[in-house]
Order: sequence, then structure tokens, then C-alpha cells
Amino acid sequence: MPTGSTTGVLPAVIQGGMGVGVSGWRLARAVARTGQLGVVSGVALDAQLARRLQLGDPEGDTRRALAHFPDQDTVSRILDRYFVPGGIPAGRPFRPVPRLGLRPNRSRDELTVVGNFVEVWLAKEGHDGPVGVNYMEKIQLATQPSAYGAMLAGVDHVLMGAGIPGEIPGLLDALSTHSTTELTVAVEGSQERHTVAFDPTGLAGPAPRRLARPCFLAIIASTVLAQYLHRSSATRPDGFVLETHRAGGHSAPPRRRNPLNDEGEPVYGPRDGIDIAKVAALGAPFWLAGGRATPQGLAAARGEGAMGVQAGTAFALARESGLTPGLRQRLLARGAAGTLRVRNDPLASPTGFPFKVARLPNTLSAEGEFALRTRLCDLGFLRTPFLKDNGAIGYRCPAEPVDAYVRKGGAKEDTDGRRCLCNALTANVGLQQHRPDGYVEPPLLTLGQDLDFLPDLLRRAGTDFSAADVVDYLLSK
Repeated sequence: MPTGSTTGVLPAVIQGGMGVGVSGWRLARAVARTGQLGVVSGVALDAQLARRLQLGDPEGDTRRALAHFPDQDTVSRILDRYFVPGGIPAGRPFRPVPRLGLRPNRSRDELTVVGNFVEVWLAKEGHDGPVGVNYMEKIQLATQPSAYGAMLAGVDHVLMGAGIPGEIPGLLDALSTHSTTELTVAVEGSQERHTVAFDPTGLAGPAPRRLARPCFLAIIASTVLAQYLHRSSATRPDGFVLETHRAGGHSAPPRRRNPLNDEGEPVYGPRDGIDIAKVAALGAPFWLAGGRATPQGLAAARGEGAMGVQAGTAFALARESGLTPGLRQRLLARGAAGTLRVRNDPLASPTGFPFKVARLPNTLSAEGEFALRTRLCDLGFLRTPFLKDNGAIGYRCPAEPVDAYVRKGGAKEDTDGRRCLCNALTANVGLQQHRPDGYVEPPLLTLGQDLDFLPDLLRRAGTDFSAADVVDYLLSK
């Protein structure tokens, strides 16, 4: 199994790949410098690249990474389209990026490849610690160019959850040789196999070398899924991250349709647990995630045969997090006061998976703020392909305008309570869209539901702790 590090030692701590830009390159680099696995989020890196360039890239980090991309003709096209010296005027809307789809789009692929390259290259700059990238299996249409861009930058680990990533091991093998690839895409209402193709020709320069094949870790919430993926060399990951429903972001829905609790949250039962002993018996390394972010949690995980733990929330609140400083400080203040609440909302995400929502005024967690937002879909990362009556492929999202969703054959009840995560999560990291009518996209924050670690961490490291402080805390005796 690839170790993803020059030390040859698998990490005890994996920093979770969170949100859109929360697990950015600064956070991943800070963790990797400690020798643990720093992870960048691979979601919407094309839009992030385009928006950072439109803001003028004031510190020059993006352009420094772009200078190392192997095909500078591609870089020139991206800079010509998106870079604005000095930045766009305050309040001006960002220029849009091409949306995901089944049809080939070279400009879209180039932006996705380069966006992933930039984030991973910056995360790896100046040290030899391990760096990973986290993807959502749900966003299938972006997987190939995203992974290829990360591999061009030398990513050590690829992590993926929110689905069944059975084709990813073979995809990574093929991309390491710069081969054209096809990936199966789920199309609602169709019984046929649909695929999206990606041709990397030219993106690695005139004489591309074989790329190092990264270690692949499947993020799962089911014993059965671990056994299914492990049984064949074609689908077998290099390891597993076993995630409970208390972890931040999306979680698997309960296997039984139990009534909601008094807070309106899904109720989980014994069938939703993971049989750690059965996963350990497979012989693959694994890590535990969700409510394990304490020294005791790490020790207990090792006692159950795990290599260590994956932690997200503690790192999301660290100084190097991509959250805007104001949002991070508001979360920390409520956490320190014991008033921070995180709800597992069964409706908020257009994916249909429960999604952890941190309750904070002036964010989309507040019903009043949600009611003020005009529904629209202009980023579209969570759109779902569906089969039209005429046999063509369309795209829809339960968070788009209700009339549009119903016109496309969607059920009206599926739109109830759905938040536009694409725009809201982008706002969390200061890249919010400004609308022509003056409306500014509000944020929507996600954290894990287990915050028991926070008082102890704050006592040890203070209210402005770093990613290294989190690692030290987790590894303390």
C-alpha cells in the first residue's frame, strides 16, 4: 500500500476534507508539516480558482502555483479569462464558470484540472509531509479532471465518501499513465449505463512522466460496503475511514425510516453502527471518524485496531482554516460558552443526505434568512442528471427554483427546506457571489455534533489555536 509520505509511516491523524475551501491549502499544509495527513477539500476548486483570480490574487499564491503547472498554454487561457489585476470592484458579481455536464467541455476540464493542481501544489509546498484530497462520490461529473489535477501536483492520498466509490481504484491507475478514462454516472430514470469521458492529452506537457498513483481511502458508514469494496482487486481501496453519523457535513441516512426526534433530526439505531471487528478482519488499514477528536478517542481507536482517527471540526476552528475569521470567531465564542448547537438537518442538503447545520444568526441556518433568499442554481455542483421524456439528459437540483424543478419532473415535496449548498459553502470562505440587485449570498456552516473536545482544547491552546495545536492535543497522553 502506498504510504503517501516520505517517512513510510501511516498517519495517526487525518485532518478531514471539509466543505468548499474550509480545508484549504493553508490548513492542509499546516497539518502535513506535523507529519500527519493534511487534506484539502476537492469540491468546487474550479470556481474557487476563478474567483481568487478575479479578486486579484493579492498575495500571489495562486499565480505562484500556476507557474509550476506543466502546460502553460492552459494557464494563459485561464489567466486571460479570469485574472483581474487589483481585483474586481467591491460588490461586482463574479464571472461564472462552466457548469458540470456529461458533454465534453475542454475549458471546464482545464479549469478543474488546474484548480485541483493549484490547491494541492500549495498544500505540498515547502515540506515533505503527506497531503491528501477529499472528493464526494455524489459529484461524479468532476471526479476525473479533479483527480488528474491533484495527481499532477503529487497528491499522496485521495479520499472519497458520499457514495460507492467502486471505480476509483481503476481510475487512479489509468490517470497515472495519462490515459483517457470513462466513469459511470448515475442518471435518474434511466436503466442504461451512462458515462462521462475525460481525455488528459496535452495537460501534462509535451513529454509527460508517469504519475505516482496515490493511496485511495474510501470513507464509508457501513460494514457491508467495506466488505463489498474489499472483495475485488478492481474495487478494493487501500484503506477505509469509518465515519459515524455524528461527523460533520453529510452523513448516511438511517437504514430504517424511524420517526424524527424532538429536534427534527433522523434517529439512528443499532443497524446504523459499523462492526469495527469485521472491518479490521479485512486486513486493510482503517481510521475512525466522528466523535473521536480527543486523546482518549485516538487511544480507543488504536485499541480497536485502527491506525488512528480522522478529525474535522477541531481543524475547521483552527487558525489556518479557510473559514472567514469572523465566522470562525463567532463559532468559537459560542463553543466556549457552551451555546453552540449543531443540528443534523434531514432536508437542508439537495443530495437527500442528512447534513449537519451549525446554528448561527445571519446564516441560512435561520429560517428568516433562508426565506429572504431567491432560489436559483448558478453553480450546479450538486445537480443530478436525469432522463427526459424525449430521451435527452437534463439536470435538476431540489434547491433550484421550485417551478423549474417541478417542470423537469421533480416532486415538489423534494424542494422543501433545501438550501443551496454550492453558494452557501462558498460564502463560508469569503468567496460569496454578489447579485446584480445587491443581494449577497449568506453562509451556511457545518460542524460535527460532538463538541465535547472543545473545552479541553481551549484550556490547553487558547481561543486562537493552530492546526499544530490540534495535532499536539490529539497525540497527547
